[in-house]
Amino acid sequence: MKIQADGVSAYCYTNNREIDPDKDSVIFIHGSGMDHTVWTLFSRHFARHGRNVIAVDLPGHGRSDGEPLGSIEEMADWVIALLDTLGISEAAVAGHSMGSLVALDGAARHPERVRAIALVGSTAPMPVSDAILDACAANDPAAFNMLTEYGYSKRHLFGGNSNPGMWMVGSTLRLYERSRPHVLHNDMSACNTYSAGLERAATVRCPVLMVLGKGDRLTPLRGTPPLQQALPDPRVVVLEDAGHSLMTEAPNLLLDALREFL
Repeated sequence: MKIQADGVSAYCYTNNREIDPDKDSVIFIHGSGMDHTVWTLFSRHFARHGRNVIAVDLPGHGRSDGEPLGSIEEMADWVIALLDTLGISEAAVAGHSMGSLVALDGAARHPERVRAIALVGSTAPMPVSDAILDACAANDPAAFNMLTEYGYSKRHLFGGNSNPGMWMVGSTLRLYERSRPHVLHNDMSACNTYSAGLERAATVRCPVLMVLGKGDRLTPLRGTPPLQQALPDPRVVVLEDAGHSLMTEAPNLLLDALREFL
């Protein structure tokens, strides 16, 4: 469905269902250069089990109009404006990578609107290498290739696909390729410059789930302890055979973790 949120005509996947403000709601937020489709399996599951689901295309992404928002804080505020438009008083928020920072920031600065957060493939701070930033700035396809390659564990990148019929690497590459010029650079820069993550984490008061891939090469597991320690007693789930692209590498295990928590 298309709705107006803070002056932007935005697309939200709701499993073709009307939003009922009296139901529990779950918002799914994609990562850099991505769109709502990365959350299809998960949003369909929660919708079919009686929840409002809103898998959003952030401004400038996917089917949403407008320019991409330049900071994590702006994205978080926009998500809250989306809740206002939909008449939802509070929601659980699940975010992947960049989307996890949006969920974190929203929970910290708008605690009355966020009842729980699930941070998937997350760390704070979330630095981005100069090589990737430069390639993104130049709209160089090398950026898509680098992010796709490092977005998967070596096991899934070089075979060993446990999900028959899924061309995981190809689907991710195509999402990057169809993103609008400069959107990926905008998103990567927002992640790279977001310095308030640990400070925000220390103020979060809602329940927190972190789902991490043991083979993650973009937000490596070894870099996550500062965020884990800053958060208030997070539940941490490490998926052994997954990298950064947990929604495609380990969809069933990720769904299990989200279902038990949200």
